[in-house]
Amino acid sequence: MTRAQAAFRLVLLSAIFPLSVFPFAGRWDWIMAWAVVAAMIIATCVSRLLAHPDLINERASSLRADNTKPWDKLLAPAMAITPLLELMVAGLDERYHWSAPLASGLQIAGLALVITGYAIGTWAMVTNPFFSSLVRIQTDRGHHVIDRGPYAIVRHPGYTGNLIACLGFPLALSSLWAFVAVGLVTIVTVARTQLEDRTLQEELPGYVEFSRRTRFRLLPGVW
Repeated sequence: MTRAQAAFRLVLLSAIFPLSVFPFAGRWDWIMAWAVVAAMIIATCVSRLLAHPDLINERASSLRADNTKPWDKLLAPAMAITPLLELMVAGLDERYHWSAPLASGLQIAGLALVITGYAIGTWAMVTNPFFSSLVRIQTDRGHHVIDRGPYAIVRHPGYTGNLIACLGFPLALSSLWAFVAVGLVTIVTVARTQLEDRTLQEELPGYVEFSRRTRFRLLPGVW
């Protein structure tokens, strides 16, 4: 698979997920939803254009990796699905009016969180050529510690960005019920971060020293 083919496949799959909010909402003229979808698609395109060339193929083929950690074969799909669950709930909320509408200022703040979260995730992907979609030690690609850019702030900035974006979805889409899905996202993210961090400390040379320099996993000053 060429770099262009792999990038197109990833962008196409990434576009299908956010667009699913509209069938659940039962309408296509939802301006704020289009703003959220645009932010997600643009971030996906930019990250794939700027990422290390080998990373695109890695992310496109990593589901076939033999050394993926067994627990991540469950957590990785769960982490991919939970943001989609947020969009589904928000779409149904828009259709059936389960939640009272939020103030426009809160919706704009939510959109800002979505953009910020995806910007952090893009920064992490561009900085780290080993930003695989599955947890594995990439010995086939010369896997080593990355400690620059956002990795000098937290050890798992991609997860941090994802959490920030997921927190913004319910606000931007004016759906209090979608915060239930945020709780699921948080649980899955914390569990995966803990297990991934333990794996890297045990198996990736230099990671223990890196963890002493960059003390926090997800949130500076918290954890």
